Amino acid sequence: MQAQSRFHLHQKVTLMVNRYEVFADADGSPGELVAFVEQKRMTFREQVTIFTDATKAEVLARFAARKVLDVASAYDVLDGAGAPLGVFRKQFKQSLLRSTWVLEQPGLDSITVAERSMAIAIFRRLWSLLPYASDIPFFLRFHFDWTSAGRRVASFNKVTRLRDHYVIELDEPALDRRLAIAQSVALDALQSR
Repeated sequence: MQAQSRFHLHQKVTLMVNRYEVFADADGSPGELVAFVEQKRMTFREQVTIFTDATKAEVLARFAARKVLDVASAYDVLDGAGAPLGVFRKQFKQSLLRSTWVLEQPGLDSITVAERSMAIAIFRRLWSLLPYASDIPFFLRFHFDWTSAGRRVASFNKVTRLRDHYVIELDEPALDRRLAIAQSVALDALQSR
């Protein structure tokens, strides 16, 4: 999986659990399932498990918030055996207008993950304040650029209008794919926190 540079992330909404499927890219379309993710809703401390497939027999990675309630909480990402892969955290002040995260992996420079369009970022915030609008999926596509030392290392692009389907493109070969998948799931699952 580390050699893969492009993934497709699809969310499946159920009553008590958000589910995500991550597929390796196969000529621009979703190919082989490489990760199956579950996020329990309404938990006090955010914890997300990433499995190797839908059987949930083997854990690929997991991430959990360090604190119960914190607007700028850090999330530790661990591999299936519990060894640390890295950390990501939301930048609270910057995220007031444009969602911004910092992703850290040992041995790599920090990566800033930020919404590409300020206009769409502000419109998304206004949309969530409108009565009943927050019950309707946000219809504009939004994207995140991942940069380090002034260069793009990855991107996260919404490819559908109403469903949560994304394409993740990774330009940095040393970036751990499990860490990138965890951050990508967080970009969808944790945006409203």
